[in-house]
Amino acid sequence: MSEHASAHPDKAGAGAWPAVAAGTIGAFMATLDISIVNASLPTIQGEIGASGAEGTWISTAYLVAEIVMIPMADWLAKIFGLRGFLLIVTVLFTGFSVMCGVSQDLSQMIVGRVGQGFTGGAMIPMAMTIVATRLPPRQQPLGLALFGMTAVLGPVLGPVIGGWLTENVSWHYAFFLNVPMGLGLVGLLIGGLPRARVRWGMFAETDVLGVAGLILGLGGLTIVLEEGQRERWLESAFINSLILVSLAGCLLLAAGQLFSRRPVVQLRILFQRSFGAVFVVTLMVGAVFYSVLYLIPQFLALVAGYNAEQSGGVNMISGVPTIMMLAAFPLLVRLIDLRVAIAMGLVLYAVSCFLDSSLTSASAGPQFFWTQVVRGFAMFFSMMFLNQAAATSVPQELAGDASGLFNAARNLGGSVGLASVGALQDQRTTFHAARLTETLGANGLAGQDAVAAHGMAWLDRQIHGQATVMAFADAYWVLGVSMVLMIPLVLLLKPLPKGASLSLAA
Repeated sequence: MSEHASAHPDKAGAGAWPAVAAGTIGAFMATLDISIVNASLPTIQGEIGASGAEGTWISTAYLVAEIVMIPMADWLAKIFGLRGFLLIVTVLFTGFSVMCGVSQDLSQMIVGRVGQGFTGGAMIPMAMTIVATRLPPRQQPLGLALFGMTAVLGPVLGPVIGGWLTENVSWHYAFFLNVPMGLGLVGLLIGGLPRARVRWGMFAETDVLGVAGLILGLGGLTIVLEEGQRERWLESAFINSLILVSLAGCLLLAAGQLFSRRPVVQLRILFQRSFGAVFVVTLMVGAVFYSVLYLIPQFLALVAGYNAEQSGGVNMISGVPTIMMLAAFPLLVRLIDLRVAIAMGLVLYAVSCFLDSSLTSASAGPQFFWTQVVRGFAMFFSMMFLNQAAATSVPQELAGDASGLFNAARNLGGSVGLASVGALQDQRTTFHAARLTETLGANGLAGQDAVAAHGMAWLDRQIHGQATVMAFADAYWVLGVSMVLMIPLVLLLKPLPKGASLSLAA
């Protein structure tokens, strides 16, 4: 806790809320840019001359850079000071956003997206640090609620905003949107955070092995998860090479833990019972959250014929309950045992997924309404209270490391979930198509009549369409089961001590 916060234990100072607003805006910008280009990818690819396979790197480059930076952000903030570090990354993030918006070819776009990812990845955990250092304990839940909103709304609103801008203005403005937000953020940071001296001497103590390990290990793993399905996994020499790179990175990271006097991130907290449970549950909640954000537009596009803007509107429904509940979070965190709240969130997630496993070929947007409402409450109770569980599961001196690992778990879980769901869909679609074909073969007259009336091509489309719907249902069922399996881990969490503060600061 900073001197400023400590001097006013019940009420934040004048500069505290501008600082919290800056952290919230920065985290929102970073999470928004994860998905804002998804709806615009076909248009962007056409204008910069990239193929479909090359265009996927526009998203992958951002994710890889971001997930590498998130665990390192606390270490860099200690060197440059919180205000100095955030000013640097804000200016660079805005500059790289402009670079993406004016890109003429794929190489320029990739460089810009990597730059966005590195600088945006620093903003996410630093938002939690601002809450911890600038607000007194009684007001920290409100600051945490604002931060939690960004984790939900950024990925949900990204495709909607990106799709609308692409359809009605231009895809370039999906990137130029960050310019006014970045300028406002600079003003809030200058007015809300105190200046700190740069500690250049810390560079001499840099955990070189750990930094290299994070870049190679997390970077390689993220690319494997993002590109593995398209590259046919172990059939690809590229994926096999990246697996070896990722393993080498993990070994370097482990060596840094053993031999560096000050590791870039303290991985030993993963072996503490409570934080280890938080990490695993967060990983799985992130996997389900991002998987559902992927599955709904895919289903509505393939089965119901929705465009990106229409399916984005369906995805937005889940954000409404979360926003409605944010104001109540400071009260609920004091009234409800966080273990009960997290378990409730996991149960609601499971229920929403099990309900969606009954989808049919006639399902469309309206059939997702109530499951999305349930999912919005699930996100509130799971992720918001997981924030608190992470805050109270480690000692104060390790809180910065916990912040980085907690936020990295959510994003890494998203990559794991998308890779798993993609592989599962391919496998189950093939399986169901084969079973349906066998069924028609066993009942030859029905198949012959269908072919005679509509033709073989029509019958193949019908079989594939039904198999696709059944594969979506299987994916939702697996996601629901995964949430149920996480519930016992809640028992390993520490209850929130009476009067405890959120202390995810360095």
